[in-house]
Order: sequence, then structure tokens, then C-alpha cells
Amino acid sequence: MSETEKMMPDSQIQLKEDPTPRDIAEYMVRVLDAKRGRDIKLLYVENRTIIADYFVLCTGASATQVSSLSDEVEYRLSEYGIAPLHIEGKRGDGWILTDYGSVLLHVFSGEQRDFYKLEKLYDEGSEQDISGLLTAD
Repeated sequence: MSETEKMMPDSQIQLKEDPTPRDIAEYMVRVLDAKRGRDIKLLYVENRTIIADYFVLCTGASATQVSSLSDEVEYRLSEYGIAPLHIEGKRGDGWILTDYGSVLLHVFSGEQRDFYKLEKLYDEGSEQDISGLLTAD
């Protein structure tokens, strides 16, 4: 990815036509990064669970940001006709899980992320390199 693409405004982040689960997960990563989500991780879990192919994990700095990050991904995917199958958690809960079928989005408060340590359950080679999707700051 070029430096120009890395620095694109979030309004220019695009999802390709007929996206794969990987494309959707990477799109989520870019949207979360543009909205200043912290500690974003993309885990490939298809061989470790039947519930999804990918988990996208992100931490918000406050309860408001946790909700805002989740809402932004939902809104941006809705522009492509992609709606969540189910949402767990609500404002103030500290963890919102949004189910998009093959991709699960987990947006945590720092405390909830530290408590549940979800990425530890799926470590062993499942974390994907997303450095090319993230902005420098």
C-alpha cells in the first residue's frame, strides 16, 4: 500500500465489490483506525472455531468511543448493504460484539479487554499482519 493510500481520509476508505470475509475484516480495521481505535488486531480463527473466519478486536478510550467505533463500522458497512446479524452489548457495557457472519467485531473498553484477554484464546499464529492498513500515528 502506498503512503498516499495510508493517509487517505476515512471518507475515501472503500470496500471492494463482492467482498470476501477477509476484505470485510480489513475494511473494519481501516475504519476503526481512521476513527482512532486503539490496539486493533485482526485474528484469523476459521481453523479454531466454527463461529467465524475472522475476529477484529479494537479498544476504545472511553465508553462513548466504544459505542462510536462500533456504530461507525455498522454505518459504513450499511452503505454497502452489509448489515449485522446480531449485536451484543450496549452503551456503557464496555464490550460490544457485532456479528457479521464470517467476521465478528469486538470493541472493548481497556478494562474489559484486559479482563477477557480474547486474543490469548486465539493466539498461536492467528494474528494477521495489518501494519499496511494502519496509519502511522
